[in-house]
Amino acid sequence: MDNIDDAKVWTFRDCIDTDVIIAGRYLRTFDAQDLADHVMEAEDPDFSSNVSEGDIIVAGWNFGCGSSREQAPVAIKAAGVSAVIAKSFARIFYRNAVNIGLPVIVADIKADAGDVLEIKFDEGIITNKTTSETFEIQPLDDMMMDILECGGVVNQYLKNKEEK
Repeated sequence: MDNIDDAKVWTFRDCIDTDVIIAGRYLRTFDAQDLADHVMEAEDPDFSSNVSEGDIIVAGWNFGCGSSREQAPVAIKAAGVSAVIAKSFARIFYRNAVNIGLPVIVADIKADAGDVLEIKFDEGIITNKTTSETFEIQPLDDMMMDILECGGVVNQYLKNKEEK
């Protein structure tokens, strides 16, 4: 999986639930871009119009709690977010994110909105390029890296099926 470089930070509080990530009233569509147009709207109404391809979300504890809404990580990824870093994740959100190829990193880092981060997945290092602080994270295991490199678990399955 490619490292992430020069990614702008968007910060969010503890306990961002899936209804905050994408409100239930928008779940009538299967179009990922329609979901992305409303992602994080309840927390930051300007997020979807200002987030850029490659930006990163940094949040507190229990990100993605609430329902098992599969559209939540889809909306985040479709908005162009390259990774989510949080102190902890709800288990179902974490698994749903990995399943679609959205990197989710459990880490307690110091970053403010607008800071610029670099993530070296293979080395397990996040650098806040704005403050020059470096944070060690547990490197992702080989299976997780393969899923993310393939763009999700379905793509990994199809790749492995073709190789046989």
